[in-house]
Amino acid sequence: MKKIMAFTSLFMVTLCANEVHFDYAASNPKHIEPSGMNEVLSFHDGIKDVVKSVVNISTTKKVQNYRAYPPSYPYPLPYSKKPNSLGSGVILTKDGYIVTNNHVIENADDITVTLPGSKDEYNAKLIGTDKESDLAVIKIEADNLTPVKLADAKNLKVGDVVFAVGNPFGVGESVTQGIISALNKNRVGINQYENFIQTDASINPGNSGGALVDSRGALIGINSVIISRSGGNNGIGFAIAVDMVKNVTTHLIKNGKVTRGYIGVSISDVTKEYKSVYNHKQGAVIITVEPNSPAQKYELKRGDLIYEVDSKKIKNATDLKQAIASHKPHQKVELKIERDKKNITIDVTLASRDTLFFDQNTKEIFSGMQIVALSTNTRYRYRIPSNLEGVLIEDIKPLSKAEKVGFQAGDVIIQIEDKTIASIGDLQDALKMYKKRPKRIYVNRYGTILMLVIK
Repeated sequence: MKKIMAFTSLFMVTLCANEVHFDYAASNPKHIEPSGMNEVLSFHDGIKDVVKSVVNISTTKKVQNYRAYPPSYPYPLPYSKKPNSLGSGVILTKDGYIVTNNHVIENADDITVTLPGSKDEYNAKLIGTDKESDLAVIKIEADNLTPVKLADAKNLKVGDVVFAVGNPFGVGESVTQGIISALNKNRVGINQYENFIQTDASINPGNSGGALVDSRGALIGINSVIISRSGGNNGIGFAIAVDMVKNVTTHLIKNGKVTRGYIGVSISDVTKEYKSVYNHKQGAVIITVEPNSPAQKYELKRGDLIYEVDSKKIKNATDLKQAIASHKPHQKVELKIERDKKNITIDVTLASRDTLFFDQNTKEIFSGMQIVALSTNTRYRYRIPSNLEGVLIEDIKPLSKAEKVGFQAGDVIIQIEDKTIASIGDLQDALKMYKKRPKRIYVNRYGTILMLVIK
């Protein structure tokens, strides 16, 4: 069975007057080939500094000893700490901002950073996380660190020599070499927002959050995942591209979170079968319109083909997703749409993706539970069949009310009392309908229907 494994890396910024300033490598570098029969090709001078910018990250989290004590145990159950994750990070600023993967530090109670060439450990503070891009920023109290330099994503080419820098298997700092195998990979099915660089440089457990750099040592991506049948490196690794890293970390440092525009549709590419019914042969076809969403408010319809957003051509569903997410909530965007083979223009004011979650009353009911609409990516990640409707429980916080009731990440909520749940809007309506009373909630857990009760 194919396994998808995750790995990490870091990157640098300087804060000044509430602004984020990045340290850039020289633009438009030359692409050259080695020459000369009496020359040894070495990249030592190019990458020696970036090794100083990549740190080791370890985490621990509290776990409750459920199995060690009977249900009738009269005292609060004791906690213990256990190692949870080993990964890497990249220094963004001299004063201690570090970027890593969200999955490296997710649900951690303690985050410890070890600098390269040192045994000194620093307790790190979590600044912000963005699960949808799998990035996070942490900070340590330190001065005069060596921040990484950023490359310009538009200069990357397939075939460029690259190096993965990290701490694989906890053995200490190491560097592996490869090339850029592909750019702009976005159908891996791992994150909600994907813009990966594919490389054959060896990426192994512990590399997550580490740096992928060019031959000058400039950051081109944060190592994130590999695709492997055995769990080992098969030469198919993915790094989050530097332009996405820059955008997300800027938001996390300034605001502690990333807020994206939201339109409220599920979409599909223009497949070979669809092309016969549309004049435009590229774009994103609306399959579902969410209730109470901007799409519903501005009367977008199932079957509409969106082929342009603010004068930017939309080639496929991924293009539309990224175009909308690049705008802030409450911004107005111009959509060009083909409907019944006629071209129309609709101006839509975006909402916040935060509305995918819930109001305060709902948060209290679902304490510790993160719920999202079903999408192509989430169906792939959790192996949810295309004919199953509902909303997905994407994450459960340990020891939360939701966990104690029995909910699990990967559950699909399909019904509350007598109301069928097919969307976030249905869920919100059901919670209002059955407010302040015990509720029977039905979930589909990998093909088995279970009933859970929230009082």
